[in-house]
Amino acid sequence: MTAAQVPASRDEEWLALALESADLGMWEWDLASGAFVRSPGHDEMFGYANEQSHWDASVAAHHVLDEDKLILQQAFAQVLAKGYIEFEVRVQAPDGSTHWIRSRGRVRHDAAGQPVRVVGVVTDMTAQRQAEANVLAREERYRTLFNSIDEGFCIIEFFDGPHGPLSDYIHVEANPAYAQHAGIPNVVGQKVREMVPAEASGWVELYGGVLRTGVPIRFERELVATGRHLELAAFRVGPASRRQVAVLFQDITARKRADEAVQALNETLEARVKQAVAERLQEQERLREAEEALRHSQKMEAVGQLTGGIAHDFNNLLTGISGSLELLQTRLHQGRLSDCERYVTAAQGAARRAASLTHRLLAFSRRQTLDPKPTDVNRLVMNMEELISRTVGPHIHVEVVTAPRLWTTLIDGPQLENALLNLCINARDAMPGGGRITVETSNKWLDETAARQRDIAPGQYLSLCVTDTGCGIAPEIIDRVFDPFFTTKPIGEGTGLGLSMVYGFVRQSGGQIRVYSEVGQGTTMCIYLPRNYRDGQEAEETVAIPLTASPGLGETILVVDDEPTVRMLVFESLREDGFHVIEAGDGHEGLKILQSDARIDVLVTDVGLPGGMNGRQLADAARLSRPQLQILFITGYAENAVIGNGELPTGMRVLTKPFPLEVLTRRIQDMLGR
Repeated sequence: MTAAQVPASRDEEWLALALESADLGMWEWDLASGAFVRSPGHDEMFGYANEQSHWDASVAAHHVLDEDKLILQQAFAQVLAKGYIEFEVRVQAPDGSTHWIRSRGRVRHDAAGQPVRVVGVVTDMTAQRQAEANVLAREERYRTLFNSIDEGFCIIEFFDGPHGPLSDYIHVEANPAYAQHAGIPNVVGQKVREMVPAEASGWVELYGGVLRTGVPIRFERELVATGRHLELAAFRVGPASRRQVAVLFQDITARKRADEAVQALNETLEARVKQAVAERLQEQERLREAEEALRHSQKMEAVGQLTGGIAHDFNNLLTGISGSLELLQTRLHQGRLSDCERYVTAAQGAARRAASLTHRLLAFSRRQTLDPKPTDVNRLVMNMEELISRTVGPHIHVEVVTAPRLWTTLIDGPQLENALLNLCINARDAMPGGGRITVETSNKWLDETAARQRDIAPGQYLSLCVTDTGCGIAPEIIDRVFDPFFTTKPIGEGTGLGLSMVYGFVRQSGGQIRVYSEVGQGTTMCIYLPRNYRDGQEAEETVAIPLTASPGLGETILVVDDEPTVRMLVFESLREDGFHVIEAGDGHEGLKILQSDARIDVLVTDVGLPGGMNGRQLADAARLSRPQLQILFITGYAENAVIGNGELPTGMRVLTKPFPLEVLTRRIQDMLGR
């Protein structure tokens, strides 16, 4: 039957339907007549036109690719000899695509055993061949990648061994780089317990965990058998039932050695640095000792200069005091009272000068006793303008420039007056031919940079500046102007304590003083004082104290001082002034009196007391039982820890030794509100 013929029977019809459904082509070759009967599927696979009714080897080869035509011809030529035919060729379809066609058939014989026909089927193998080609391509890519990667790569497969389930594994695959990185060749087929028996358990445990959990790992480990340090990554291949793990690794031995070398080098360098630092520290220590020796030498020189100057001045003053007292005693014995007043006046004058010298020494050493209060510096300057003008003389013009709304500062007003007067006197001495002095106040807000330039903390300050038009200060000595006993004046015309006293007072008050000068143009000295932030406190004005004190009204004064002479003089003076006086020689004795029922109106105590309790501690203890008690400290030297740089509590005042006894009486009257 040809492709156009209709089946003659129902069986043939069913057969044709089955062939079409199976996507097969049927063919039959009559050997006697050469007739070739084929199904539609056959023609479709070979790409024949339906009008081609005759078919033979030459027709079949029409659509077969040239390189496969010989296969077709040989297959037909050998069909009788073999008794069957089978071939696979490529044909080109009408649309230009290429297909793989497989044809198989067998020779059929008649009753006499003679070959009469060949019957066969044709199958389109294109899809299968394409799939096989794809698989081969993938395998080729995998194999190329597997063999060409630089890192070592292997697939291991676990099995149950003598040590238990999954206790050993075998190397299923390994790339060429495996031997390069691990140092073990020909590992495919080898069991790990045979390869590296001493360390096999560790590798089994690591990779077994990956197999059981499916969690990849990355780690570093030494392969002891070859001495290689490896960086490895492992992950499971497929499900756990497959029992396979892939391992990717590389040899990092060289890097490890380099790291160890770097670490050793670092340790060596660290040791060298420590040694160098130690040597540097030793050198610095030697330098510090040398500097300390130099400073000590300079200090001893300064102390020698200081003690020499003090000894000279005090010897003169003591000579005046002791000589006056001697003559006073002589005149008293002679009954010549007319000259006594002159000797008393001379002794008192020398004593006052000695007190002034002590005060200056304490000032530049920042140990003077201060009584700071909120102060209006504008008012202070204006009140002093006339005094400054009279002091500097008529040949110098004094100009005062005050800033509006000037902040107040917490300062000892009288000491600030002394400092200002001192600066103006120095300015006057720099202008022997006359000139101008300008006293100026201003508010200053110092940021980090400005504060650093002035060596003080950032914040709000008020400045008090004195500017002259004098000769100026040479750059090489400007840093020494605040040194004690440093002076550019001729011998006998200056002590060198004036500016050092100002510097000590300002620093003790929490401020700073700075010098700006140009030779031939003049000098400016600026005092920077911290702003007072205490709200509700008005700046105090200096109130004149009466020259004479009113007599006491029998109030009780407790006097605590370890110096018997001072205690005696205070006792006698206050009793003469109408007070009832109780004495104590130290803090403990005074505290016992204060803790008794005795009436005490004012406690007058020295600050430096023996026996472990100073005057401030005594005062604080007294306030526990007598919170309203008035307390007057009398002291020649008050440490900051005792008096402090801040404002004393209400009801506490300070009087600096030495003092006139009438001033003591006036201070007590003032504290009693009289």
